[in-house]
Amino acid sequence: MKTATLWRIYFYSMIAGFISLMMTSSATADSFRVLQESLPKKINGWTASAEDRIYNERSIFDYINGAAEVYRAYNLKQCLARRYSIEKGPAIVLDIFDMGSPRDAFGVFTHDTDGNAVSVGQDGRYRPGWLSFWKHRYFISIYMEEETAEAEKAVMELGRIVASKIRESGNKPELLLKLPKDGLQTQSIRYLHHPIILNYHYYISDENILNISPHTDAVLASYQRGDHEARLLIVKYPDTKTAEDASRNFYKSYLPDADTNGTARLEDGKWAAALQKGELLIIVLEADTREAAHHFLTSIH
Repeated sequence: MKTATLWRIYFYSMIAGFISLMMTSSATADSFRVLQESLPKKINGWTASAEDRIYNERSIFDYINGAAEVYRAYNLKQCLARRYSIEKGPAIVLDIFDMGSPRDAFGVFTHDTDGNAVSVGQDGRYRPGWLSFWKHRYFISIYMEEETAEAEKAVMELGRIVASKIRESGNKPELLLKLPKDGLQTQSIRYLHHPIILNYHYYISDENILNISPHTDAVLASYQRGDHEARLLIVKYPDTKTAEDASRNFYKSYLPDADTNGTARLEDGKWAAALQKGELLIIVLEADTREAAHHFLTSIH
């Protein structure tokens, strides 16, 4: 009797969880459609010239094959692509990527943070011909096929309108709070949870020796403290044992000659160091001296 009761509880819990997931997915899809319907058809003389195209995590390769894997690595849910045209002027392309969560929207934004800061959305960046920003669970890219003053004004105005239609803002991942402020190069911050993204920004290994997965958070950043430079990688694992396993694997594969302080000199003459603290694995890369590597390592609390 007790076994049957437990199975009923388990069964109904599974059903409740499934219904909750379906309701969440439906709400996500509904809000994406609401955002789509609120977008302007015209902007500063430019007019939406065709039907919007919608891509998912599989069909996104048909649209942006070269960079699609990046969006997949940040759990892309869907992408809206809209093209605006004008009789005498370049086309403007609006892409809205629904990443499913603020942390993934922020993460895919950090993949390329070049450009000047602008007051559009969250952390807006503008470089010649291209505006990008994130807000809540969305990453937005707007570019013009040819840079003109009029097109730039339209792009900026379109960006402000899109940002205003996304009513919620998103919080950055808490792991960023672990980054020491002294000497931090803020535009160098890369947030990730996939080894392909880490290797893109800093090659570690063909193998996933750090066991980075969707269950881990990682942040990579560059530092400049006086004459000393370094890169800092912090990985947060779901539990201490996973962090310990990753630490042992990293030492074995990447720092086999580390001293008792966890520090080793690399082939290029730079210094690297690693330290595991509970669920965190802290790694210093490309430090100028052994002392600098150790100092960076011990500055994480």
